[in-house]
Amino acid sequence: MGFSRDTFYRYKAAVEEGGVDALFDKSRRQPNFKNRTDELVEKAVIDLTIELPAYGQLRPSNELRKRGIFVFPSGVRCIWLRNSLACLKDRLKVLEHKAANGNLILTESQLAALERKKEDDVSCGEIETAHPGYLGSQDTFYVGTLKGVDRTYQQTFVDTYSKIAHAKLYTMKTPITAADLLNDRGLPFFEE
Repeated sequence: MGFSRDTFYRYKAAVEEGGVDALFDKSRRQPNFKNRTDELVEKAVIDLTIELPAYGQLRPSNELRKRGIFVFPSGVRCIWLRNSLACLKDRLKVLEHKAANGNLILTESQLAALERKKEDDVSCGEIETAHPGYLGSQDTFYVGTLKGVDRTYQQTFVDTYSKIAHAKLYTMKTPITAADLLNDRGLPFFEE
């Protein structure tokens, strides 16, 4: 059979007691809700997080302590992790969502945090484009040396809205090849 007599009788007893489902592994670990933060404290942390999204985990802990709610910074972090608010971008997404639904009037600190996020997005390369063909990115890559052809370069054009890429191989790296890619592949695609 391939397993010991002891294992066979354990399996047999499990099938007799609970059927075939009793053979599947069951997690023995039970959640310990005694260690979990109280629901009122968790709600206060989430409300303060939405009110002051740019704060780290220490400042909300101190602010809540001033209000008579005691939670450690690590407890704030655990609550954020459970509610998908661990990083600033997640907290700002929730803030934007609540503001868009009309459930929230933004304060100056919230507006400042959202403005910083927009500036960050632009500086990190996230560009807002209106429609396909509005803005493209073009680059040249060295592919390698092919036997009988010599050096080979790839011209690549990527539309920033639709993320559609066009590529073409060339034996020279000049502005004429870049223009050829746009005229041959890029522009005709978006004219259709």
